[in-house]
Amino acid sequence: MTLSPKRLTERLATFLEEDLATGDLSTSALPPQVVHGDFTAKRAGILVGQCIPAAVYQLLSSQATYTPTVPDGTLVSAGTVVGHATGPATTLLAGERVVLNLMQRMSGIATATHLAVDALNDPSIGILDTRKTAPGLRLFDKYAVQCGGGLNHRMGLYDAVMLKDNHLRLITDLPATVQRLRQLIGPTKLIEVEVETLNQLQLAITSRVDMIMFDNQSPTTVREWRQLVPPTIQVEASGGITPAKLPSYAGTGVDFISLGYLTNSVQALDISFNLTD
Repeated sequence: MTLSPKRLTERLATFLEEDLATGDLSTSALPPQVVHGDFTAKRAGILVGQCIPAAVYQLLSSQATYTPTVPDGTLVSAGTVVGHATGPATTLLAGERVVLNLMQRMSGIATATHLAVDALNDPSIGILDTRKTAPGLRLFDKYAVQCGGGLNHRMGLYDAVMLKDNHLRLITDLPATVQRLRQLIGPTKLIEVEVETLNQLQLAITSRVDMIMFDNQSPTTVREWRQLVPPTIQVEASGGITPAKLPSYAGTGVDFISLGYLTNSVQALDISFNLTD
């Protein structure tokens, strides 16, 4: 996925309205002047969000510019200057917090994803994100996962089916329900079922779904259950898989591992903005 200019501008305009409202009181008495500033990574990690500063500045003033020094997805060290800004002091300072909040969060997500891929150390298994994203930030969060080497699961409830425990409580005939779903959504959208028991797994296989999620299962169980699933059905492992546990899931034969913590327990990457003159 990419951050389309139109959707990016719409989101950023909302974020700026939240922060600025009727204007920046702190800069209201400053004399007009053009200044320069640097964005610097203060901790090592995967840098993401290089489209954010320029887009924010353009919403505030056509006289401000941003020049990135590294592309998104770059592993930077502490002290790396990742971009230069030039423009009216009022513009650079008014947009500073929105820019930093987004870049720090996105870079933190990308860094966590990169570490997860490294910890798993199994190229045959893709690292997936989830819908556990901050409201309003899903596009940014999922883009960051991609930049960190991960893959995107469904964007929302509208682009794939996932029947989880609460859905299954309401379903009395899974094969018939899956058949009805196929007729409703067409052949191109994914149907996935979450399973927690062997009986649920066998029923999901019988229903000929596209993907099965093994929820909250040990690596041993995941490996054993994977042997029961035909190769035509993809398998995802999820639930309680922490960074420390990831290496134990290597070689289990699943296609994907989804990690909610990538986007719902974000440790922002520390990035600063400082005027240089």
